[in-house]
Amino acid sequence: MKICIYGAGAIGGYLGVQLSLAGEDVTLIARGPHLEAMQKNGVRLRIDGEERIAHPRCTSDPAAAGQHDYVIVTLKAHSAPAVVDAMQPLLGPDTAVVSAVNGVPWWYFHRLEGPWEGTRLQSVDPGETQWNGIGPERAIGCVVYPATEVVEPGVIQHLDGNRFSLGEPSGDKTERVLALAGALKNAGFRAPVRRIRDELWVKLWGNLCFNPISALTLETLDTVATDPGTRAVSRAMMLEAQAIGQKLGVRFPIDVDKRIDGAAAVGAHRTSMLQDLERGRAMEIDALVTSVQEMGRLVDEPTPTIDTVLALVQQRGRVAGTYR
Repeated sequence: MKICIYGAGAIGGYLGVQLSLAGEDVTLIARGPHLEAMQKNGVRLRIDGEERIAHPRCTSDPAAAGQHDYVIVTLKAHSAPAVVDAMQPLLGPDTAVVSAVNGVPWWYFHRLEGPWEGTRLQSVDPGETQWNGIGPERAIGCVVYPATEVVEPGVIQHLDGNRFSLGEPSGDKTERVLALAGALKNAGFRAPVRRIRDELWVKLWGNLCFNPISALTLETLDTVATDPGTRAVSRAMMLEAQAIGQKLGVRFPIDVDKRIDGAAAVGAHRTSMLQDLERGRAMEIDALVTSVQEMGRLVDEPTPTIDTVLALVQQRGRVAGTYR
């Protein structure tokens, strides 16, 4: 099985090492010092008290890699539209593209039964670049749960988790999604095939509020989820989002307070948006928050708390130079 991982940073490198060591034909697309280190020394994964080294094909040039069975995109959501043209040499007639990104995916309304089937989300796919350039029929959904970090060029530290939930937009258990799940399981991952939109929303439910609130307050997850003021704001945002998701047919398996309590139990975690703000990197505001506002407008569901927090974090990002 030929698998290309586009944007092989922390999560992509983790996938690449494990799949390569399991015998899959893996190509990593990366750039800069990280790429140079992987080309020179292999990809080094620190996990379970040991270091594993793999030597997949590593390049910055998709044209040199050729067509693959699967392309797993592990870029930040806002970076994905810009690589659609460069990605074309990787795509054969039957290539599947797996969106292993945070937030609402660009293909969300493909094969979603109901009045909004085929809707394009401008907040995550401006100009419909991915919809037109990749094609929603290629899409497989993925919810990423592991925590990993690039601790130095070419070296990935695994922190927690090994689950990558998969699902077809149609909900069908197709041969291609089952084959990919099998390859991931063989490489040591948990890879259940699920109703992928339900899983997307459960993760999004927390990211939607905890990420922007932490970026605004500079507080860690445990504080955001337990301080009475920020917990109340989080809860209000989550209830607005739940109303939107339910109109779109999503099933929420837990209630809002249990979801918040689960986040508090994680402890003094600095959310990805807070880390990006502190490091001067682009924040995933649109995929995590603007997209939910856009879907609220679509289904005629008011989002007053989401609107307020979104306006504040957008301005925070613009002042810091981390949001366009």
